[in-house]
Amino acid sequence: MLALKITDLVYRWPRQTTTCLDIPRFEAAQGERIFLHGPSGSGKSTLLGLLGGVATPETGRIELLGQDLTQLGSHARDRFRADHTGFLFQQFNLLPWLSALDNVLLPCTFSARRKLRAEPDSRSAAATLMAQLDLDAALWNKPAAELSVGQQQRLAAARAVIGHPEILIADEPTSALDAERQQIFIDLLLREAAAVGATLIFVSHDRRLAAHFDRAVALDEINRAGARASA
Repeated sequence: MLALKITDLVYRWPRQTTTCLDIPRFEAAQGERIFLHGPSGSGKSTLLGLLGGVATPETGRIELLGQDLTQLGSHARDRFRADHTGFLFQQFNLLPWLSALDNVLLPCTFSARRKLRAEPDSRSAAATLMAQLDLDAALWNKPAAELSVGQQQRLAAARAVIGHPEILIADEPTSALDAERQQIFIDLLLREAAAVGATLIFVSHDRRLAAHFDRAVALDEINRAGARASA
């Protein structure tokens, strides 16, 4: 079964004449772990935004778990993302005034489905994930703004995987981690994905990480716009 299917996707930024993405076809199987790489500015983050339903393409289809996102309104796309997709953003997107624990619990607040899937309950699941990511219990009730950059990054990882989303999308998620914690982070992400058969789309410029994944894909290999620009 396919978790992701892109067909004839074309996207350009508003008020721009140059096409940013032109992807005739791309697929990911359920449970597949894909390492996506490409130079800065090649459209990787734009593609992730489209997969999350934050933006919509000019033409084409984006099917996640059999649902064509381009046929949904903005509210329905938001609901689908909350229920089925775990995001790790480059800038973390934590709420700085909320505690570390409450930040991890946000997906369960917005999605009853994610809350139901968190075992044995959402607070226990959050505590387990933070402990596995080496976030000391003394930090859990501190505002996210008081944590270090590396701690915030690990916190964002726990938030992404809580409630077992079927699709995990990670945008440069290890950039602020040292080698030891980077390995802990990768292990947790892969373990959580495997536990529920989640599909993982992992974007990074660090090609050394590609060995952990089922398949490495260069964006220019699937994006005709990028290939034309580099020709």
